[in-house]
Amino acid sequence: MKLLVKSAHIIDPQSEFHNKQVDILIEDGILKKIGPSLKVKAEKEIKKERLHVSRGWFDSSVSFGEPGFEERETLQNGLDTAAKCGFTDICLNPDSLPVTDSRSAVGSLIAAAQGQPVNLKPTGALTVKSEGVDLAELFDMQNAGAASFGDYKKAVKNPNLLKIALQYAQNFGGLIQSFPQEDKIAGKGQVNEHYYSTSLGLKGIPNLAEELQITRDLYILEYTGGKLHIPTISTKKAVQLIKEAKKKGLDVTCSVAIHNLFFTDERLQEFDTNAKVLPPLRIDEDLKALRKGLKDGVIDMVTSDHRPMDIEHKKVEFENASYGTIGLESAFGALAGIFSTEDTVKFLTSGKDRFKIKNPAIMEGEEAKISLFIPGEKYTFSSKDILSTSHNSIFLDHSLSGKTLGIIAGNNLNIK
Repeated sequence: MKLLVKSAHIIDPQSEFHNKQVDILIEDGILKKIGPSLKVKAEKEIKKERLHVSRGWFDSSVSFGEPGFEERETLQNGLDTAAKCGFTDICLNPDSLPVTDSRSAVGSLIAAAQGQPVNLKPTGALTVKSEGVDLAELFDMQNAGAASFGDYKKAVKNPNLLKIALQYAQNFGGLIQSFPQEDKIAGKGQVNEHYYSTSLGLKGIPNLAEELQITRDLYILEYTGGKLHIPTISTKKAVQLIKEAKKKGLDVTCSVAIHNLFFTDERLQEFDTNAKVLPPLRIDEDLKALRKGLKDGVIDMVTSDHRPMDIEHKKVEFENASYGTIGLESAFGALAGIFSTEDTVKFLTSGKDRFKIKNPAIMEGEEAKISLFIPGEKYTFSSKDILSTSHNSIFLDHSLSGKTLGIIAGNNLNIK
């Protein structure tokens, strides 16, 4: 199949076409020809005003539901949503039923996603059933295609278990994830422990819960060696701890959820359960430190931390509501409202090497793996912008900047 993308502004600092407006001819899934005003015939042509193109975007923390919670989201619709939101690659969290804790579970997810333009890489559970007791089949899951191992939104309570996991995974280059929360400190907290938790009468989760867990995990990593990824940090001190660990030469990376870059806990005043997320929204001082940590490279990647939840788990009293927000649909628009377009693309394409995902440049002869988007258009995010089955978005009724068109991945095209 021949596909022609017309008058596209390229954003790819490693490409000779960076910041140039060119046509792109894609033939049999390969970037065949790139240049101004190509005179070729193609079976399909894409032409949009102010069209921009970059390397394919990546999200390291996405949940759907299937298997087990199809009412929240199916694999088919979830992957279609990811594609239309500009993501060519995602890591799927193991919070399904059954939990993704075996070679067969990983294999079945990869098989179910075959033929889709989005490359799905499962995150295998670190422990059997994500119960935090016994290590799961890490080596077998990696051989089946798992990108890393972690129990989604569940801290590794047993420090010896993390020690053994880091030591064992070194034998095959496995990446271990550890969610940054000390549960005994967090207790029954619901939101950030600060002014709004007190004024709203909600139990708080102090920054200490995150920072204590990260400190422990980094000490263990220093002792064992290995590769550690800390997902969705949220505090100023957490940024400092990881910066110091990297200076020591520890092999550690971390991510931040986009909503923690956009909102503070002031967002909780209306008791909107869509704003109940984990880690919780923090104060302005933390938000500014997270943005700076991302710009400085201390924070390695962003994630939408996309977690669909059906209405039965969200339209209830705040204390009884489940954590989580969808985020694929709002990821680009939220980031582009904070950072420059070039920085936004940089953040959305970071992290692939860590999770062993191919990252072809926009150059002739390379595989076509690109995201298409239009920056700059300001709009209010509403339910009509939601493609997910569940509509639990923290960004509803908030101003965003820029819209996505979709992706081209090999011979696969998925655009709005």
